[in-house]
Amino acid sequence: MHKRVILLLALLTCLSPRLAGARGWARGQASERPNILWIVSEDNAAQWLGCYGNKEAQTPRLDALAKKSVLFEKAYANAPVCAVSRCTLLNGAYAVSLGTQNMRSRHAIPTETFKPYVAYLREQGYYCTNNAKTDYNFKGNDNSLWDVSSNQAHYKNRPAGKPFFAVFNIEISHESNLFPAKVKSNRESGQTPQTPRLDPKTLFLPPYVPDLPEMRSDWAIYHDTITAMDKLVGAKLDELEKSGQAENTIVFYYADHGGPTPRGKRYLEDTGVHIPLLVHVPKKWQALSPFTQGQRVSELVSFVDFAPTLLSLCGLKKPTQMQGRAFLGTERVAPPAKPVVFLYADRFDELYGMRRAVTDGRFKYIRRFMPHLPSAPYSYYQMTIPGWAAWQKAWQDGKLSGYHKALWEPAEASEELFDTQSDPWEIKNLAREPAQAERLAAMRTQLKATMTQVHDTALVPEPMYAELAGNNATVYSYVNSAAFPLTDVVEIAFLASARDTKNLPSLTKALKSPHPVIRYWGALGCIALDKSAASATSALSPLLTDESAANRITAAHALFVLGQTERGKAVLVAELDKPSNEYAQQLLVNTITRLNLDEAIPASWVERILKDDNANEYLKRLASRLSGEAKPAGKNKKKKNKS
Repeated sequence: MHKRVILLLALLTCLSPRLAGARGWARGQASERPNILWIVSEDNAAQWLGCYGNKEAQTPRLDALAKKSVLFEKAYANAPVCAVSRCTLLNGAYAVSLGTQNMRSRHAIPTETFKPYVAYLREQGYYCTNNAKTDYNFKGNDNSLWDVSSNQAHYKNRPAGKPFFAVFNIEISHESNLFPAKVKSNRESGQTPQTPRLDPKTLFLPPYVPDLPEMRSDWAIYHDTITAMDKLVGAKLDELEKSGQAENTIVFYYADHGGPTPRGKRYLEDTGVHIPLLVHVPKKWQALSPFTQGQRVSELVSFVDFAPTLLSLCGLKKPTQMQGRAFLGTERVAPPAKPVVFLYADRFDELYGMRRAVTDGRFKYIRRFMPHLPSAPYSYYQMTIPGWAAWQKAWQDGKLSGYHKALWEPAEASEELFDTQSDPWEIKNLAREPAQAERLAAMRTQLKATMTQVHDTALVPEPMYAELAGNNATVYSYVNSAAFPLTDVVEIAFLASARDTKNLPSLTKALKSPHPVIRYWGALGCIALDKSAASATSALSPLLTDESAANRITAAHALFVLGQTERGKAVLVAELDKPSNEYAQQLLVNTITRLNLDEAIPASWVERILKDDNANEYLKRLASRLSGEAKPAGKNKKKKNKS
């Protein structure tokens, strides 16, 4: 025993300088700190890389990096779109807690409560650079957060002796690189080959998309862009090596979310949220990681965990407002016994929608809070991609069936349950299988508890943010105040989205609530029930003059689907001329378009929006789309709904 004690003391003596180097710098006890380099590629889920099992991929640099890194097999973007993901990453808090879940909304957040990780690093003497994407989705000057944020930002320009944190964003894999003009440009510049490396006719096409020539072409082209991205990652790694800082730098490679081929970006299936994550910790800093290089780790991590982890690698404790956990570093926290990742998707560009999900890494529960909406498209932006356009046309032409057809039509399922182990492409919904009833109920309860715990601000419709929070407050502060009946709203939101007629009495009661958000969910529930909510017509009528524009619009929508088409249409058209905030206008035009009433939008409204310098980009886009066809109400023939 005596010899064992002596050996243990000797071992601790050897390790103590190393541990001091890992733990001491935050207290000024060590002069040396690790550099950290983040290399971020856009729009590519884990499915596209060789090191994640894609046998057709050509990603030699990332595959090599994986062999000397920790590969996280279960890493997720909490949101399947860029700006919302960056907000989550930057603050270490769920965007839905902050009120920043709607794409490019730029709502204010309480900056006295939430401070981005960059601020903490700069306080510790780190030179922080960002090259070059910002787009953080909340009010403020994005570039001002960094020492340098531009296309020229680089760690090589840091003052002598300063450690660095540097982000490099690789855009070649962004969905826009499947737009025909960009495909041509990339080929002309030599970034991608003139002829795809893979034969579109024989390459593997996952079963969640229809087998169409355009789809196969997009798949082949995107494989080439992934190879181009891999080359750019390699260039950044070579640059680090040449700088002489490789042995002092922890390297993260990850993608910002999935995409861009159909049902990727903007979707909560793994094709939209399961990201590649490789973390290389050089030998000098191995004490900061419990894992060995080259190890594949099944531990669940998501973007909300990145900021606490980054601070932990720099010897800092997690600030109380951050919601994730550090999975590396001196302040690492082991995962809970039953870990889950929380996922969310809301308004993308001009189209409203709300979906939530939880996954334990194998089973995933997805809930649609607006089940009356189809699952495609979630944005018009991607319709420039040939595969997306071909899928839509095949549906319009009646050439699809089953899953491929259902995606374009109002969703029948409010909730979905997938086993991503036996069904990796998430096609078979297990929610109605008796054998999965217990699991379904447990994951539904888990989602409800999570939304309550994080104070999900999307429970408040975006047009009500300013109305309820006031000019000097944020939706975060409102939803966290006693004025917001959080538990009641969560409950009515789940009832409204269940699409179950037994909930109609509760929905009718909600329409008479003194709280505008509860009234909103009551009306939304009637839309989801469609004709089955006919008995709620009289209770809906008072909402046509509600104080909130969102409630007037939603009630008119409900009455329209309940058969009072002319009445609903008249209210919606009249609403175009009422003063309201930009998000109410966006919801209004969304609703009119969804109901195939574009011809009812007066030319005067279109002209006003096009001339209004203050109108947001999505209203402008909607107005531009209508500018060639909009005429005074009632003068156009009804057109076939093509969305």
